[in-house]
Amino acid sequence: MSRTDLIADAFTMIRNAMMAKKETVDIPASNTLKTIMGILKKESYIEDFKLIEDNKQGIVRVYLKYIAAKPAIRNIERVSRPGLRLYVKHDEMPPVLRGRGLALVSTPKGLVTDKEARELGVGGEIIGYIW
Repeated sequence: MSRTDLIADAFTMIRNAMMAKKETVDIPASNTLKTIMGILKKESYIEDFKLIEDNKQGIVRVYLKYIAAKPAIRNIERVSRPGLRLYVKHDEMPPVLRGRGLALVSTPKGLVTDKEARELGVGGEIIGYIW
């Protein structure tokens, strides 16, 4: 079975692990997912992540974060998908949960949050929303 949307699969794995109150979740590695996990760690939605070599594409082990027995990530969803891409300009960047969440945006300057995209003055493809 071929996987067409690794980001959506990773978001689903994280969402399912949070609902099952798991400590860690292993997702297949890609450069985009490594960057996304770096942003989630910087924004303190996850504790940490570690790259594991398996002589194939590799695995990213994500250490999930809980605050008072509740997951730090309340929801994580894929917005732009292979069948329907969603592009926005920098001045049309939507706020997520009135600024309490964050949007992951793929820009010419790399993968950044919606706040960083507004500061840089660049638009791009909205990858997903996290809150």
